[in-house]
Amino acid sequence: MRTVRSPPPEPRPQIPKEPPVTQQPPPLTVVGIGADGWPGLAGTARAALRTAEVVIGGPRQLDLLPPDEVSAERVSWPSPLRPAVPGLLERFADRRVAVLASGDPMFHGIGRTLAEIAGPDRLRILPHPSSVSYACARLGWPLESTEVVTLVGRPLDTLRLALNPGRRLLVLSADAAGPAAVAALLTASGFGAARLRVLEQLGGPAERQLDGPADGWPHPPGDPLNLIAVDLGPAGPRTPVVPGLPDAAYESDGQLTKRHVRAATLATLAPTPGELLWDVGGGSGSIAIEWLRAHRDNRAVTVERDPVRAGRIARNAAALGVPRLHVVTGPAPAALTGLPAPDAVFVGGGLTAPGLLDACWTALAPGGRLVANTVTLESEALLTEWYRRHGGELLRLAVAHAVPVGGFTGWRQAMPVTQWSAVKPLTSQENAS
Repeated sequence: MRTVRSPPPEPRPQIPKEPPVTQQPPPLTVVGIGADGWPGLAGTARAALRTAEVVIGGPRQLDLLPPDEVSAERVSWPSPLRPAVPGLLERFADRRVAVLASGDPMFHGIGRTLAEIAGPDRLRILPHPSSVSYACARLGWPLESTEVVTLVGRPLDTLRLALNPGRRLLVLSADAAGPAAVAALLTASGFGAARLRVLEQLGGPAERQLDGPADGWPHPPGDPLNLIAVDLGPAGPRTPVVPGLPDAAYESDGQLTKRHVRAATLATLAPTPGELLWDVGGGSGSIAIEWLRAHRDNRAVTVERDPVRAGRIARNAAALGVPRLHVVTGPAPAALTGLPAPDAVFVGGGLTAPGLLDACWTALAPGGRLVANTVTLESEALLTEWYRRHGGELLRLAVAHAVPVGGFTGWRQAMPVTQWSAVKPLTSQENAS
């Protein structure tokens, strides 16, 4: 008898398991609000505030919301603000949160802080016209060619960097005393003829403008919510934006990288926006100061062992519009410990201190630049050895000035400066011989 075998059963299709659903926190809505308050909000912004369970903002902003429209729990920002943000976001992580910001949240506002802490993907931002947009509309100034300087949370001396004849500035004031303080700084800086226009409560029902010269500003403190429009006019001292400010721009005891060598040194350091410089052996601080003047996002630390010189560096930085320069008082290399890693290092003094160049070179990330200047034979020998080990460029900078010689003119040679510069390799392979 013949046996017929049936075919094996087809395997059952495997149904893939669905990945577990990860519960995402609700988006964080950031609502820009102006001095016109609730009536000035668009429908989308109003809807976000009506449906929020928690609204966080400053007291002035929270007071702009009518209780019959927004029933959410109201939370005021504590001070200092930034350290408190992570805790507040964690506290309300499972609730619908709206954050109030003045004008455009991403223009000198809380939006930047929230994006850095919570991440931009979690944010839903509903901007309002900024005070700068309102001001340019009132003044007839083109927004793209008007420089904006904020003094909110920053020293008044920050304004000095923007002072040059013919410029128009919009200054974000910190409080009601801001206009008088700006007028006094302008007058002390040689711009007493500048015209100021203070715009208060822009876009709101209490908006008003005050006008007057910097020298003898005639108005008492007004509304704390103000912006200052400054027309510097044609008169006033010029401050070049390229490296190589006149030596007279610096208070100095003689420990100063001179103008022409400074310009060549900055060109070799090659600052780009956002980078951090270590200026070791700061002297008068000129290299770090002109590094910072190259771009508003640049950062710099100067290390100076002499407390008197360290104080002088801080004064120079303020006078030249970069009070954000961080001055560390102490001997290198010990004083370098714990500093954030630099993108570039300049060594202008103390080269023969044991371990100094090694510490600076080690701290540099791959692709970072190191530049060292010296006028002594002992330090020149050290730089020559580093040039042999790491390559780069070794050169001598010599400057001579024309001076009277009796009834004639001759050349007076300044001390030549030996400069070694190198870029740290992107790999561990370094030039060696």
